[in-house]
Amino acid sequence: MRSPLACTRPTLHASPARPPWPLFLLAMLLPTACKVNYSFSGADIPAAAGTYGVAVFEARAPLSSPRTAQVFTETLRDLLQAQTPLKLVREGGDLRYEGAITGYDVQPVAIQANETAALNRLTITVSVTYTNTLDATRSSTFSVSRFADYDSGADLVAVEEGLVRTISDQLVQDIFDRTLGNW
Repeated sequence: MRSPLACTRPTLHASPARPPWPLFLLAMLLPTACKVNYSFSGADIPAAAGTYGVAVFEARAPLSSPRTAQVFTETLRDLLQAQTPLKLVREGGDLRYEGAITGYDVQPVAIQANETAALNRLTITVSVTYTNTLDATRSSTFSVSRFADYDSGADLVAVEEGLVRTISDQLVQDIFDRTLGNW
């Protein structure tokens, strides 16, 4: 018979578990060292920005009306309000938009065989000055243009408001993409 001591296996003594202090410390410091901005609109808004201002755009183009400038200005304000967490202020603001409607033209397009136009095109051009008071390198001045076609048999006065709203929607999206969308 064998001795009971001969058959025993040596036991391994594990060292006491060390708390994962380095990992714990890293987990505590990581959230404070990084800042992530989430935006469902794709906007790249400076973290310190809290307000924006949109001055009334002037109607400088010979054929544009004050109503066109008003519709455009309201459309820009509405888009910024809907797609950013910023607050609208009457004057100033961390981010500022101002400018003028510099082009408002109607041209015939889609000329037919009898040399008449099947469609007319309303083109609106807007000059924009964007001022980022928190980071002057992101401020800019630029122009954007958009157009909409309408049946040449239609009276411009009858379809103008709808065309202006459609074009304004496109223009302000271009402005948003260029100033806050990093395009």
